[in-house]
Amino acid sequence: MLLIADSGSTKTDWRLVDANGIAHAIQTDGFNPYYQTAAQMAATLQTQLIPHLKEAIVTKVFFYGTGCTGPTVNHIVADALRAVLPDLQIVEVNSDMLGAARGAIGHQSGIACILGTGSNACCYDGNQLTRGIQSLGFWLGDEGSGGYLGKTLVRDFFQERLPTELHEDFKIRYALDRPTLLENAYQKPFPNRYFAAFTPFLSEHLAHPYIADLVTDAFALFLTTYVKRFPEADLWPVYFVGSVAYYFAQPLRQAIEQTGLTMGSLLKAPAEQLVEFHKNG
Repeated sequence: MLLIADSGSTKTDWRLVDANGIAHAIQTDGFNPYYQTAAQMAATLQTQLIPHLKEAIVTKVFFYGTGCTGPTVNHIVADALRAVLPDLQIVEVNSDMLGAARGAIGHQSGIACILGTGSNACCYDGNQLTRGIQSLGFWLGDEGSGGYLGKTLVRDFFQERLPTELHEDFKIRYALDRPTLLENAYQKPFPNRYFAAFTPFLSEHLAHPYIADLVTDAFALFLTTYVKRFPEADLWPVYFVGSVAYYFAQPLRQAIEQTGLTMGSLLKAPAEQLVEFHKNG
């Protein structure tokens, strides 16, 4: 059987494709080889994925994941998969960026963007990535991502930039103090996940001009920092994948219009489309 994974920092969407071509959905925690060892990943796979496979014999895995930037780290994911799937004959580990492009654009050309817990962008020729700007991760990049949006919101709260009514709502909802914030930011793992968890506050207050501007400005920064630098941006539509793009579609479209780009399709997640991509060769 064939197993396809679309893995972000927060969660992984799996599709187990049976002999009849029917895809069965499974969800586990996210994986990132920069933060986790093969043994840690294998332990999570053993408890969260394997029980759902039951008697299925998986021989092929196509894994698309955040942090899977090349052979140096991709082998960590491959080793974890082989450790829990003894019948594997083929395992391919690629970046989440390639997964987003293949899912959103298929076999056409275009610019693919991820706006989820993290963010990234690339040019895509219908099969492979042809051009990109190296992502520097949460602390040095990820503009427009859920982590970036949450970090901006929390920063504005502590620096007392939020309008009074928003400040009070945030204070009551989260009861967040500085020691807790700094512990989660600098001592605990996955700070990007922590800050991305504040995005529901933004979506619930999106009608407020301050929040609308915060989100739109973050998307505009992402587009000018990454997408507008591609020569292809004047010719190709821009496609988006990710929960942040999906739930903040309105300000994203506004930022696209402001930066003079052409909007392509928008997917919350590419797993179903990746099934079709691989079933069609």
